[in-house]
Amino acid sequence: MTEAVAYLRVSGAGQVDRDGFIRQQEAIERYASAHGLNVIEVFREEGVSGTKDLENRPALQNLLLAINEGDAQVVLIERLDRLARDLMIQETILGDLRKRGITVISVAEPDLCSDDPSRKLMRQIFGAIAEYDKAMIVLKLRGARQRMKAKTGRCEGAKAFGTSGHHRVTIDRILSLRDAGMAVDKIAETINSEGLPSKNGGRWYGSSVRNVLLREQGKAVAA
Repeated sequence: MTEAVAYLRVSGAGQVDRDGFIRQQEAIERYASAHGLNVIEVFREEGVSGTKDLENRPALQNLLLAINEGDAQVVLIERLDRLARDLMIQETILGDLRKRGITVISVAEPDLCSDDPSRKLMRQIFGAIAEYDKAMIVLKLRGARQRMKAKTGRCEGAKAFGTSGHHRVTIDRILSLRDAGMAVDKIAETINSEGLPSKNGGRWYGSSVRNVLLREQGKAVAA
C-alpha cells in the first residue's frame, strides 16, 4: 500500500473539542481505504485560521519535516479549505508541497490542482513572483554581508546546533534514543527531563529534535 499522511485543521480554539477533527479524519480514512493508501501519521492544526500562511502552521511544518525523513509522498486533506481558505494561500502551500514532490489529495473534491484555468494562471504569477523574490533576497543578503564585512572585518551567520563540541553529548543521546525507536516528541521529553539544554539553553521540542536528526542524516549521506 502507498503510505500517506493526513492533515486536519479547525480554525477556532472552541472547535478543537467538537466533531470537526472526527469528521475530517473519518472522510480521509474512507478515501484511504478505498484507494489503497495507508495513513501512517495524522497532523492536527488546532485553532489556526485558514488565512494563515505556511510559516504560521506548526502542524503543517511538522508534516513537512516528517515527509522529509520518511517515505510518505501523499498528503490527504478533507477539503482544500482545510489547507487554506484563501486561494492565494492555497496555491502558496500547494506550490511548496509540489516542489518537494508531494501529492496533495482533497478527498471530498475533484482534483482542483491541475487543469483549472484560474489556478494555472495563479501558479504562473506565483512562479514569476518567486523568481523575483529570490533574486531580491540574494541581492539583500549579499549587500548585508558586504556591509557587515566592511564594519567588522568578518561576516558569519548564526551557527546551527552541533557546531560546538559540547553539543555532541546531546546529539549522541538523541541518536541513541532514535535508534531505540523513540518518536521525536518523546525524545524531546526525555532529554528535557535529563537536563540537556538546547542551543539557546531552552527546552527541546519534537520539531527541534527532528531538525537535529535531519542534519545528522545529511552529514551521513555526504560522508
